[in-house]
Amino acid sequence: MIKKTIFINLLLLIAPLAFAPSYESLTLLSSKPVKPFDKLIYAIGMIETKRDTFALNIVEKAVGYFQIRPIRVEDYNKRTGSNYKLYDMFNYEIAEKVFLYYAMQIGPYNFERIAKNWNGSGPRTHHYWNRVKAYL
Repeated sequence: MIKKTIFINLLLLIAPLAFAPSYESLTLLSSKPVKPFDKLIYAIGMIETKRDTFALNIVEKAVGYFQIRPIRVEDYNKRTGSNYKLYDMFNYEIAEKVFLYYAMQIGPYNFERIAKNWNGSGPRTHHYWNRVKAYL
């Protein structure tokens, strides 16, 4: 009788654990990644090249969507340990990586400073920013 009681009590304790409750479930939804620089990338692309990834400015030796110059490639390589060449900047993914590296040094919340720094220095950067703003 005691063995039977112990068996029944154990069965009553274990039985609920054997079945997962059907009313509880977990649904995972995927979400789009946050890309805080997308609007700025679009605006700078419009100003620099009308979004032409194969653009070439022979006078300034600037190439690609972002019009990246040799000095920028050299600086990027030095800072990151990369070994890109100027012609790599025709590849949009690589050029975007370079742009985002410099943009993230400032952060996603100051588009004006990012755009002006991307353009260079001096009073012309204010004009450049006004042009970029028109596309934001």
